[in-house]
Amino acid sequence: MLGTDKLPIEETLEDSPQTRSLLGVFEEDAAAISSYCSQLYHAMRRIYDAQNELSAATHLTSKLLKEYEKQRFPLGGDDEVMTSTLQQFSKVIDELSSCHAVLSTQLADAMMFPISQFKERDLKEILTLKEIFQISSNDHDVAINRYSRLSKKRENEKTKFEATEDVYTARKKQHQTMMHYFCALNTIQYKKKIAILEPLLGYMQAQISFFKMGSENLNGQLEEFMSNISTSVQNVRREMDNDVETMQQTIQDMEVASEPLYLPDPDPKKLPVNRNLTRKAGYLNIRNKTGLVSSTWERQYFFTQGGNLMSQARGDVAGGLVMDIDNCSVMAVDSEDRRYCFQITSFDGKKSVILQAESRKDSEEWIATINNISKRIYLTENPEETAARVNQSAIEAVTPSPSFQQRHESMRPVQPQSRPRSTRTNSTGSVGSDSSALTALSLDAIVAPDTPIQFDIISPVSEDQSGQPRTPGQSGRRTNPFGESGEKSESEDSILHQLFIVRFLGSMEVKADDCPEVVYETMRQILAARAIHNIFRMTESHLLVTCDCLKLIDPQTQVTRLRFPLPNVVLYATHQENKRLFGFVLRTAGGRTEGRPVSVCYIFESNNEGEKICDSVGLAKQIALHAELDRRASEKQKEIEKVKEKQEKEINKQKQIEKDLEEQSRLIAASSRPNQPGAEGHVVVLNANQSEEANQSEVGKKKGESEA
Repeated sequence: MLGTDKLPIEETLEDSPQTRSLLGVFEEDAAAISSYCSQLYHAMRRIYDAQNELSAATHLTSKLLKEYEKQRFPLGGDDEVMTSTLQQFSKVIDELSSCHAVLSTQLADAMMFPISQFKERDLKEILTLKEIFQISSNDHDVAINRYSRLSKKRENEKTKFEATEDVYTARKKQHQTMMHYFCALNTIQYKKKIAILEPLLGYMQAQISFFKMGSENLNGQLEEFMSNISTSVQNVRREMDNDVETMQQTIQDMEVASEPLYLPDPDPKKLPVNRNLTRKAGYLNIRNKTGLVSSTWERQYFFTQGGNLMSQARGDVAGGLVMDIDNCSVMAVDSEDRRYCFQITSFDGKKSVILQAESRKDSEEWIATINNISKRIYLTENPEETAARVNQSAIEAVTPSPSFQQRHESMRPVQPQSRPRSTRTNSTGSVGSDSSALTALSLDAIVAPDTPIQFDIISPVSEDQSGQPRTPGQSGRRTNPFGESGEKSESEDSILHQLFIVRFLGSMEVKADDCPEVVYETMRQILAARAIHNIFRMTESHLLVTCDCLKLIDPQTQVTRLRFPLPNVVLYATHQENKRLFGFVLRTAGGRTEGRPVSVCYIFESNNEGEKICDSVGLAKQIALHAELDRRASEKQKEIEKVKEKQEKEINKQKQIEKDLEEQSRLIAASSRPNQPGAEGHVVVLNANQSEEANQSEVGKKKGESEA
């Protein structure tokens, strides 16, 4: 597209003020396009309404002319000539009415449909993406501010982990949203031409087909002109398709390449520090003193320009000078409330600033870059080669010299490691590994051939609960017409209760349940089957997401149509382009052959809430996992307490036995003791039971000593 600037998708992650300024220009252009197309739409609507009115009026005129012969005028008699003449007129006008009806249909299809589609779909998509982008940008700013306020002295690992995860999630969401927003704004430049030319082309074609009695030269000229316009529209559409494909591929490549950059403090082994830079730009927090001991931090965009350090706020058009960094000194400093801080002092020592970077890597790169600029390396012919030669001295000026072992380890190549794959499949991100897996995976390995498709939900009276055996006395569904049940619902105690409006498209058995391509392929086959068989009816239900299961509830009777146990939901994903479509794979117990598990993929349509539903299912599975871990820990603690209680009972029993043995030994010793002086006539006599117990105690004591 010659002569038209494009929003750079490659600079979305950096999110510089220059990129934001260019984005504002494209947003103003989109607003102007929306205003002009709205006016054009109203003008074409007037043409269409006028044509419909002309067609209806012509048909009414023909009908009245046919009914003339049935009229009985008080002052007029039967006039056969008038009647036959009006009948001939009625035939001609009836033919004109048919032509006008055909023209109205052609105007509706060729003129009103393209511009209405552009107005209702494309322009609204721009507004929706703009709102989503603003929300994600604000969330990213909040997450960054929270992460920047982490205390150094009172460092809490849990707080640091939560802040890091928030920054990762917010940055990834902002980057992906911004890339798709840029892609839509770039695409609108093509679509505005198509949206204007196609309705005009359709209008002219409809008029030419209506005026068949025009001159041949005029028709030939118009046909040649329209042929050229049609060819131009096709060329623009082909160029748009190629550009969209290129931008989508760029988005996929950028998502894969930017995955390690979403973390605010990446692993230095994965992303080594580059100490040969002579130019750098990015967001930093600058410390501003508000009093003798108080200060505030402000986040701004900083960049180097020659030997100057510049800063620029997000809404500013140009940057301002912070300080001259020629012959300056820079060093890492310890701040009381911030991490990764460094101080820049001017060559005369009269001015200094304290800045904070997001990570240790970013801080060291800024320090190395400013050191290189302060030595005027940027004025040489090859700044990076010159900086590489003095790199060792720059490192020693900032950090202590590493040991030989550390130098040796730092020279090893870094092994790329990918982040663990998330349970929730992102519908908008198609990474390279997924695409390669899709090419290596055949369709027969995903969906069984000749698999029947179910387009409607089975009645709740005849359908059993998926994946759960039923007891003989258990009923399949509640039959209360008011949607109530005497038993307590199993999801009443659940932490998560989220309700969505969905429409069931179909379900079919699948052979694989370990990759999102299963859901994509199932969507394609079900939509294709619906189109082939002209099936447009869809059953609307309420989808309830809890920590135990997914339920399809009738919106009128509140009766549960289907119940999907959450542990059996092994995969869920949204459509790659249409966010209204989503599906999940349910693994049921038992199968048709050899009792193997059967996996069924269910496809639904929502009110543009596919990602929200998948996020809710992922949250429910996480909550259920944590609850299961807590339950196992509680059961283990109870088992430990039971073992301790049993041991205490054994110890008490052993102590009682020892006490009884001591008592019996005392009695036996007293009975066998010789008569003492002054104690004549006193004899201890043991009865038969006491002697037997003494003998048993003595035997038990000897047995205990032998075991000990």
